[in-house]
Amino acid sequence: MAISISVVLLLLILAVFFLRNGALKISHALICVLLGFYLASTSMAPTIQSGLTATADLVSGLRP
Repeated sequence: MAISISVVLLLLILAVFFLRNGALKISHALICVLLGFYLASTSMAPTIQSGLTATADLVSGLRP
């Protein structure tokens, strides 16, 4: 649960940053949100979740 909240916050910060810089338009953001909702209801959702979890585990295991 903590990983998904962190990813959501990171994506929200990036979206706000892109909106303020003019690199992301509202229509593009809405399409991305709709794509996310549709992906969450498909059979690919567990694969995407496990991929994000594996990536988060890999990044958290790195030592500078």
